[in-house]
Formats: sequence, C-alpha cells, structure tokens
Amino acid sequence: MELDLQDDEDIARIARETRVIAVVGLSPNEDRPSWGVARYLQAQGYRVIPVNPGHAGGEILGEHVYAELAQIPDDAGVQMVDIFRRSDAVGMIVDNALAHLPELRVIWTQLGVRDDAAAAKARARGVTVIQDRCPKIEFPRHL
Repeated sequence: MELDLQDDEDIARIARETRVIAVVGLSPNEDRPSWGVARYLQAQGYRVIPVNPGHAGGEILGEHVYAELAQIPDDAGVQMVDIFRRSDAVGMIVDNALAHLPELRVIWTQLGVRDDAAAAKARARGVTVIQDRCPKIEFPRHL
C-alpha cells in the first residue's frame, strides 16, 4: 500500500490531539483484533468507549458498552470513531456519528474497511477520514 502523505500528516495530528475514541464493533474476546487495538489505545492514554449491541450494558476493558453511538452521552467527548465492521455498515455508522457526536473530529476505518461515499459525506462536514488503516500500526510512528 502506498503511503499517502496527507493521511500521514492527519494521522500524526490525530495521534497527538485525540483523547476519546468510540470503537464500533469492539469485542470482549481478547483474541479479536478489535480488543487488541482498543487495549493498545488505552495503554497509550486514550479513553476507549465500546460500542457493540450484543454486549450493551456490560463492560469491555473496564468501560461501559453502548449499543449504538447515539446512546453515548454528549459529555463523553468522543472525538474519533474507529470502525471494526464490514464496509457495508460504514455508511450508517458515519450517519449516526455525524448526527449524535458533537465533538466528532475523526472517522477511522480498520484494515480492509472502506466506504468512499460515507467518507465524502464526513469530509464535507469537516471530519477527517482515515480508511483501511489501523491506529495500533499507525500511531506508534507518531507518538
């Protein structure tokens, strides 16, 4: 994959400035990539808010699990949404993020996940979009 220099600048800024990340599709299973990425982010000092309807009301990594982005309180201060779902689910997740997260600055889709139409919609609202990348891989290059 060719490194996009604009993405690289954005990733450096995101790694420095982001504090609260909602992880959509976060699994409580320690063997799943979403758990490993979320645990890494927590270890780096980021607050991770789990979003997974199958585990709503419980806890993952010591944080309350929400069924959907709309249920996260506004004062949680979610700045980034990291999406661990199939590409065909991204559009609805982006719509919900734009509608319900007042401090949203970043939409991030994991490796193999992209929706260019949803990305364009988010960018039109001033949200930075990083697609088909992993913060556990990208952030260490900038921290």
